Amino acid sequence: MASTSSSAAPQAAPWKASFLEHLNQMDSPEFVFSSLSPAPKNSPSDYLPRARYCIFRGFWAELPENKHNDAPKNERNYESEMPTFTTDVRMNKPFEVFASSSGHANDRSQTQGSGGGGPCEAVWWVKGDTKVQWRMQGEAFIVGPDVEGEGEQSKESSGVRTVKSELGSRMRVVKEDGKDEWSWKKELVGHFGNMSPGMRGSFRAPPPGQPVDQPYDDKNLKLGEKVDTLDDPVARQNFRVVVIKPEMVESTDLSDPTKARRQQYRFDGSSGQWSHVETWP
Repeated sequence: MASTSSSAAPQAAPWKASFLEHLNQMDSPEFVFSSLSPAPKNSPSDYLPRARYCIFRGFWAELPENKHNDAPKNERNYESEMPTFTTDVRMNKPFEVFASSSGHANDRSQTQGSGGGGPCEAVWWVKGDTKVQWRMQGEAFIVGPDVEGEGEQSKESSGVRTVKSELGSRMRVVKEDGKDEWSWKKELVGHFGNMSPGMRGSFRAPPPGQPVDQPYDDKNLKLGEKVDTLDDPVARQNFRVVVIKPEMVESTDLSDPTKARRQQYRFDGSSGQWSHVETWP
């Protein structure tokens, strides 16, 4: 794996075990992902919030086991506290993550590869007797098919370098043997393989958000398609993994109104440590 720019090895997140314990209690690990969308001209604000439900797909570098996934897997050389989910590059999320980043992309042609870094929030609500809300603030990065090139495509773009530097700085080594063989592309394909054929087929659907009376590539793009392979060129071209790099994490326990508390954790990039403060809810 490419070297990183972290000033200190990141501490294991003290909130991670509780977070996973609570998510395991959910029927489906759904969460609300919020990003910033450029506002229309003459708006009083530069950006407007956008929110939608997504599915937690595990932490980056910790691909969940799936007996139906026959994609080549990385060894578990790394771990992280960075949640992942998947999206289609044709949707608004990738553009918003690029447009609100320091690079301020203003055209979708600039958001087709890896990169991003725009601010985001993610919220999980664990129902039942648990009654805990988890909230994360941080930056979101897109991992795309250009993350590892071959031959003439081996030269890395600035977006790829940003992704590898920013995400790599928060990946902890847990197994030294073989870590140099750890592959970003293999991790990306592994996420694609972890999806059902129907979900893979959704990346061959007509353009999201486009009016149905407008022309599109109806020979290759259809609703309800199933993709059983890992190398479908159309689906893979549209497939992306989004990685949230959290800077602040809160858990608010409302299970007992007389003892409700909020646990707040903040990451210090210079020391690689998480601070913890308990507050009133």
